[in-house]
Amino acid sequence: MKRVVFKSRWVPVLAALPQLFLIFLFFYWPAVSVLNWAFTLEPAFGGAGERLFVGWENFQAVFSDSQYWNSVRVSVTFAVLSTVITMGLALVLALAVDRQLKGSKIFRFFYIWPYALAGPAVGTAFLFILSPERGLMAMVNAAHPDFWNPAKYNSHAMILIVTCFVWKWIGYCFIFMLAGLQSIPRSLTEAAAMDGSGPLRRALDIQIPLLSPTLFLLLILIATESFVGKDTYGIVDRTTYGGPNNATNLMVFNIVSKAFEGLDYSGAAAQSLIVISLIMVFTFIQFRFIERRVHYR
Repeated sequence: MKRVVFKSRWVPVLAALPQLFLIFLFFYWPAVSVLNWAFTLEPAFGGAGERLFVGWENFQAVFSDSQYWNSVRVSVTFAVLSTVITMGLALVLALAVDRQLKGSKIFRFFYIWPYALAGPAVGTAFLFILSPERGLMAMVNAAHPDFWNPAKYNSHAMILIVTCFVWKWIGYCFIFMLAGLQSIPRSLTEAAAMDGSGPLRRALDIQIPLLSPTLFLLLILIATESFVGKDTYGIVDRTTYGGPNNATNLMVFNIVSKAFEGLDYSGAAAQSLIVISLIMVFTFIQFRFIERRVHYR
């Protein structure tokens, strides 16, 4: 590969400036603003005026809010269900495609393309597909009245947003898992097959242990995305809007609603810092305990 040498050392710096400006504008500046808002009190109703430093009062107000603790419980439930189901189904599909089943190339295409859709688009699609009045479930409701109604039953609403998330992210996990499986030497699985090991035993003893670095990476990515991802917010916003009875009022949705509907930027900033802290602790726990079971060789 030919090495490119710039005549001036400032050329690569100038080329990187637009990207650095965007990163500063949309990442670092909001992060600094959140730190400022979290320890100050915004003027009432977002009006003009100086912010008042209040220390930890915003955090005390958050921890004494029952709606916040409900959003924590709902977020943990959603994150666990979404992560386990997404990674479990993606692993099964990747193992099936890796075996070169008939039509696997067609399946591979359909597994991948949902990831290209935005969260709000997925939510809108499933809102119509699983509508109790005119969707697929309308026929079931006609035979069994009120069998499916996400706008009425808490469990149905949770099933709806989990389904949207799984459908959206299963292709993403599938891509990484399939790439990891195809990097495993065929000689290992072929030798195990000659020894009489079936597909399930080969998967448990050879493929999954060697795939553990990929699984560990996906566990962190999917768990974080299900907890505070933009697609998660978009799905909830387009399907249940946090209802019914705050049954799907996830932390990320609660933060956005508090900031842009309630105009409580200080409270929303405090919640954002709490969420960031929780993710850091969760990631540390994953690296501290789960990574021990990862086989890199």
